[in-house]
Amino acid sequence: MPPERPETPTNPFSTVPFARDLDFVSRDALLRRIHEKSLVPGSRIALVGLGGVGKSQLAIEYSYQVRSESPATWVFWVHASNAARFDQSFRSIADQVKIPGRQDPKVNILNLVENWLRDEKIGKWVCILDNVDDDQLLCSVPAAGKGDPISGLTNASTKPLLEYVPRSGNGSTIITSRTREVALKMVDHKDLIEVQPMERSQALDLLQRKLAQPEESQESRQLVEELEFMPLAIVQAASYIRNRAPRCSVSQYLRDFRKNDLKVRRLLEMEASHLYRRDWEASNSILVTWQISFDYIQRTKPSAADLLSLMSFFDRQGIPESLLWARGETNRNPDTGSKLSDDSSDDGEISVSDIDSDFEDDITILSAYSFITVGEDTTIFTMHRLVQLIMRMWLESHRQVEQWKEKFIGSLCQEFPTGEYENWEKCRLLFPHVKCAIPPHLGLHLYVNQTKPVTAIKACPNGDVQQSNASESFTPGGSCFSIDCCCSWTYPRSRDRIVFADGIWGCAGASLAYAITS
Repeated sequence: MPPERPETPTNPFSTVPFARDLDFVSRDALLRRIHEKSLVPGSRIALVGLGGVGKSQLAIEYSYQVRSESPATWVFWVHASNAARFDQSFRSIADQVKIPGRQDPKVNILNLVENWLRDEKIGKWVCILDNVDDDQLLCSVPAAGKGDPISGLTNASTKPLLEYVPRSGNGSTIITSRTREVALKMVDHKDLIEVQPMERSQALDLLQRKLAQPEESQESRQLVEELEFMPLAIVQAASYIRNRAPRCSVSQYLRDFRKNDLKVRRLLEMEASHLYRRDWEASNSILVTWQISFDYIQRTKPSAADLLSLMSFFDRQGIPESLLWARGETNRNPDTGSKLSDDSSDDGEISVSDIDSDFEDDITILSAYSFITVGEDTTIFTMHRLVQLIMRMWLESHRQVEQWKEKFIGSLCQEFPTGEYENWEKCRLLFPHVKCAIPPHLGLHLYVNQTKPVTAIKACPNGDVQQSNASESFTPGGSCFSIDCCCSWTYPRSRDRIVFADGIWGCAGASLAYAITS
């Protein structure tokens, strides 16, 4: 191969493939933290949060701020969703900065770019690794003998890909990831920046900018609240409204969004088009974005996906750990019903400690993806309403809704105490979850497995104490059972009324308690 002709070095520039968003709503506190941490020589920080929460948008805006404040700083954007795109990004860097030797077919491009970045003579640089959701991709050594699928090189990567982005004194690295667990394998905990949904004022500002409507309205405030201040969902809604104006407005979109799950699904499937700066591989639909994450969890940790499926039916605030697995049944194999040992044994017997460990692993994964939040009381969890809604849509697409609805009802039935006065406080705490079990269009009917036939309680008229006999009636399918009347008391210092009724649970007798509003 003939020697390469000398090339004129280029001045520092940016490879960020997105134009600056003129509608960007500044999230000053987050940007300030990114700037402060990136000033440390050789720093490596991670922006972590739900898909669609604005991690990449923050990184894009930061890149433009850096170039504006320091034109002598290089800014490189690396697509890190898979090995092929990582390699492609590095090749693009080598070509654009004109690294000598890059045209040699035998050269290791990754090594070439790494060595160039280490050279402090080139000046300061910032490298943004976007969409890092697979720790195996960047943190593991490729299997022996596997070459580069793009170039066919057999020596393309001899160490974890992350190591080709050096921690040199003249550079800093910013990683965006949906999962805290993955990010913490690449950065120290102190260098992890959690990106939460916007503040109310920021969300309203974003909606108004995308709609080109300077005035705030009550409907706008309600809409961003319904969308839980998620940037992608807000931009999606704005795109939908703008594309259908004047026949669609914020108030019309809000009415449609509140109608039913089917209508919400259609709204959330709509892409946000050019209004949101995202990579071509990434969906501009928050529904599709989150469902991709659900699919990944289902493949890699099915038990965590099962737990999320169950949690999607509870009231999103204050989900007690006790409802997520039957405490009284932890000494039973959930699949066979056989007795579990207290500790694991060599004969493969499942132990209580094994189940505890699996549950903790599942909670850690769901929390790492920001799908759930662990409260100050670590036995209480919360979820975003949109996460629950989209998870149920995911279950619908997999024909698993009824299966998990039954498990949800079963959890409530198993955990609800008997109707003694001393149990009323627990009834009150479980009341919001009971309400979630009642489909609005069916009044107070609940669906359960046929082995647990008590499925509905009809509210008694208002009053301090009312009693009458309970009656039973089955639907033709034998899967619905109702108690038409029962006893009720007004709970002290509360508007909730506690309703008790005796019912049959499988083969065992028990008392069923429901709390309903007066």
